[in-house]
Amino acid sequence: MPVEVMPVHAPILETRTLHWPDEAACATWAAALANHAELRNAFITLHGPLGAGKTTFVRHLLRALGVQGRIKSPTYAVVEQHSAPGLAIAHFDFYRFDDAREWEDAGFRDVFAAPGLKLAEWPEKADGVLPLPDLALTLEPQDDDIRLVTAHAHTPRGVALLA
Repeated sequence: MPVEVMPVHAPILETRTLHWPDEAACATWAAALANHAELRNAFITLHGPLGAGKTTFVRHLLRALGVQGRIKSPTYAVVEQHSAPGLAIAHFDFYRFDDAREWEDAGFRDVFAAPGLKLAEWPEKADGVLPLPDLALTLEPQDDDIRLVTAHAHTPRGVALLA
């Protein structure tokens, strides 16, 4: 008789639901998040449909951290490296990621092993190779510019980021 394997789900230590009525609210929350010392080595995943505001949130967060210059989406490059004062940042977009061998070939294991902030859009496309995120944000577009955001903390660092 076959044994049924149950999927393993990441533990959720804390959940918060946020309401961003406009882009300014997104920017305000990103700026508050940027002030947390725990962010320095965090891994944050961003979920949501096209146009949900994932890249917009990342841009606001990186600006709040002091990143200068153009902040472009890594959709075609898969990863864009940034630096802020005393902080290395890797912004991933796995939308076009479709081969787990790319993970090793591109050296992503080394990027995740190094200190710094890691942000990943479309993490479900790299399921099985990504580490457990500290914080998972799901952005759901509502009417106009309104976003409903569900934040799941999967680690003590993620819980601290929600505090």
